Amino acid sequence: MLITVSAREKDKAQYSRLQEAIDAIPEGLKEAVTIRIKPGLYEEKVTIPASAPPILLLGEDRDGTILTWSDNAHTLGADGEPLGTFRTGTLSVMAESFTAENITIRNASGPGTGQAVAAFVDAGKAVFRRVRLLGDQDTLYTGKGKQYYNECYIEGDVDYIFGAATAVFDRCRLHNKRSRGYITAASTPQDEAFGYVFLDCVITGGEGVRDVYLGRPWRPYAHVAYIRTSIDESITAEGWHNWGQPDRETTSRYEEFASTGAGAAADERVSWSRQLTAEEAASYRIIHILDGWHPEGY
Repeated sequence: MLITVSAREKDKAQYSRLQEAIDAIPEGLKEAVTIRIKPGLYEEKVTIPASAPPILLLGEDRDGTILTWSDNAHTLGADGEPLGTFRTGTLSVMAESFTAENITIRNASGPGTGQAVAAFVDAGKAVFRRVRLLGDQDTLYTGKGKQYYNECYIEGDVDYIFGAATAVFDRCRLHNKRSRGYITAASTPQDEAFGYVFLDCVITGGEGVRDVYLGRPWRPYAHVAYIRTSIDESITAEGWHNWGQPDRETTSRYEEFASTGAGAAADERVSWSRQLTAEEAASYRIIHILDGWHPEGY
């Protein structure tokens, strides 16, 4: 296994552990840093600190370059107390600017162990391209800022995409691992126009998986929109769940447009969700959703 980190080609250095490479970045550096990762199993818990410059984690092979750890909410920390959800991330990103490409990020805690985050993303602007995010409950935490996921594979069972960020999922695959689960648990702030927007994505389920919900509102003003999504039979016809709080039916913003497949039951969705018109759906452009920022080339 080999990790190469460089801000400039002439300044390349090599490391065997990813956190070691990140920690070697000089304090105060402003230039973008590329960390190239050879295929291998990297068993470590990694943090990108808030002070880091723009970083690109560039894996050589998505399926063969695996960052993995297995903390869950019940794991005891150094202080002897359970970690809770937000300290379980295999990868935790706090930096203002971050990109990951061609890598697998996994929380291997396993089903039934509770909240166990693979990627904890609390960045200003974050991009994930061709990344696999593997876990069960709470696989991906989107804490804040603007986030873009392109051609990613994301799997889980309960609330496996959750948080307050505005995030675009562009041509991603969402895979449901067990019945009666939930894909999203958005906590979109009331004053944010967009929460999670899925564009041209595919939803699949494991063999025999049924009655999965598209989402439930972690906070009252959750916003989730599925635009031109291929949905298999793992999704329940009613589509959305109110988390046992009927008052959130009046504030949650759940939308679909042109869903296809066995799970695209527009006429059977809960009455408090919406089917967008073609005119409304046309406004769901990446640059508009992300408030003027387009992540191409970022």
